[in-house]
Amino acid sequence: MSEVVQSRRLSEAVLVQNEALGAYALWRFGLGYQDRDGHAAALPLAFLVLPLILHGPTLAMVLGTHKASGLHLFAGKLGDKREDLLAIHGRTLALRRLTLESLVRAEQSGLIRIEPTMATIWSISPYEDLGMPALPERIRQFGPACERIGYWFAGLTDQQVVHTLRVEF
Repeated sequence: MSEVVQSRRLSEAVLVQNEALGAYALWRFGLGYQDRDGHAAALPLAFLVLPLILHGPTLAMVLGTHKASGLHLFAGKLGDKREDLLAIHGRTLALRRLTLESLVRAEQSGLIRIEPTMATIWSISPYEDLGMPALPERIRQFGPACERIGYWFAGLTDQQVVHTLRVEF
């Protein structure tokens, strides 16, 4: 098989776990966070987004939990399988480089603004104005899931989010 053909055959993990998609996810997270109270999200919280949405069963749980139900109910569902809740910490560590690269891509693309003095991120462009291309179903689910996570996080302090999801920074 030629090198060109091999380079065109990418695994689903490579297609999904890239900084462009991560930038989109973090931008939508910021929009959801800002939707709740109009404030920017704390930068460290951004590192929890990709570990939640890039894991199929966890993404399904996010989408299966109503926005109004909140993070505690979501964590309670995860807690039914304790190992699923504890796995978030490991995925957070494994995906921190991708999250960092995604933050850089999102800022370079004009999707977010990182405020270094306040350690916050601000989503700055409404997605209706971007002329979004048609996305595959699995990726289309990321947007609403990220906004829901942002909305949930905005209703709690950073410490409550970290404690509820049982992660450490």
